[in-house]
Amino acid sequence: MEAVPEDWDRALAIVAHPDDLEYGGSTAVAKWTAQGKTVTEVLATRGEAGIDGMDPDEAARVRTVEQIEAARIVGVETVEFLDLPDGTLEYGLPLRRALAAAIRRHRPEVVISVNFRETFPGGGFNMADHRVLGLAVADAIRDAANRWVFRDLELEPWQGVRFALFGGSPRAGHYVDVTGHLRSGIDSLLAHRVYFSSLGADFDAAEFLTGMAEPTGRAVGVEHAMTFELIET
Repeated sequence: MEAVPEDWDRALAIVAHPDDLEYGGSTAVAKWTAQGKTVTEVLATRGEAGIDGMDPDEAARVRTVEQIEAARIVGVETVEFLDLPDGTLEYGLPLRRALAAAIRRHRPEVVISVNFRETFPGGGFNMADHRVLGLAVADAIRDAANRWVFRDLELEPWQGVRFALFGGSPRAGHYVDVTGHLRSGIDSLLAHRVYFSSLGADFDAAEFLTGMAEPTGRAVGVEHAMTFELIET
């Protein structure tokens, strides 16, 4: 497994829902912002369909607040929401267009997103929004670079994305040494307090993230590490 290159200054994290980035990705973000890098977050939805016992409008409000706080904890100042429908994201040109526009606006060198493969490491079937969003991100990077695609956006093309990182992938071949930043990642996950309390099950954020970071760290010779699938663009 290879280390993720860190000779860059600007990254854009694009995920489907509030809390998607916090299952490991935000721990790496905490390291990068501590280095002085700028990371911006764009969320396709506000997670309004994620709390069964709460009206979607209220859930959207609560989860928006929780995501902004989770981002603040790991040094992210800008969080944008595309306000697409939670649970029913569709792969296609409208989604690619919205993501390409975000990439052209923010002009990142690195894009961070979620696992778009059918399964998670070790088994479990991945959810539809993650599969759709992650794949659309990979395609939107190329769309954003091509001045003849989505010309109606009236945004200059951006060809500066060097690679994309997809967290939680069963095909991960790269890692980020997050030693010294795990606590920030745990706190960012804990920021989703109302969401987790609504699930009606005990969830130990520290145990979950430590259980990811320690074995990976041992495998690569550091204390704590998070894995990513890296796709060059």
